[in-house]
Amino acid sequence: MGLEKVNYETSIIMDEDEFNRSIEPILSKNDKVYAAIPDRDHNDINAHLKVGFDDVIAEPSSSHSFDKVWIGSHAVFELVKYGFYLILTTILAVPMAFILGIVFGVFSCVHIWVLMPVVRSCLMVLPSIQVVWSSLTDMLVTPLFHSMGRCLSSVHVKTTDN
Repeated sequence: MGLEKVNYETSIIMDEDEFNRSIEPILSKNDKVYAAIPDRDHNDINAHLKVGFDDVIAEPSSSHSFDKVWIGSHAVFELVKYGFYLILTTILAVPMAFILGIVFGVFSCVHIWVLMPVVRSCLMVLPSIQVVWSSLTDMLVTPLFHSMGRCLSSVHVKTTDN
C-alpha cells in the first residue's frame, strides 16, 4: 500500500477462437502477442469511446491498493467491458444495421430524387424573383420608410432624473 517499487506491465492473451483478437492483451503468462487489430473506425467517428481502465479508475499517490488488486481490477474491467460489448453487439448489430440501412436508404433517395431537384429549381427561379422583389421594395417599402424617417426626424427625446 504505497510502497510499490516495481512497475508491472500487464496483458492477457486470449485464444483466437474464443475472443477473436478484438481486445488488446491485458495479462500474459507467456510472450505470445497477436498482430495489430485492423482499424474499423478509419475516420475516428467514435474516438470519444476509446475508454480504458486508466481513463475511469485512478488512484492518487496518497492512496494505493495492493498491486494484485490493481492488476485484477484492471483485468476484470477490461474483460467485463469486452464481454458485455460482445453480448450487446451479438443481439443488436444485425437488427440495427437493417434499420439504419432502411433509414439511410430512404434519406439518400429523398435527397437525390426530391430535395436536390427542388433546390435546383428554386435556384433557377431565384434570379427572376430577385428582380421582382427588388422592384416591389423600391416601389412600396423604400418610399414608406423614407416618409417615416422624415416625419420622425423632428422628434427629440429628453431624459430627466426624478
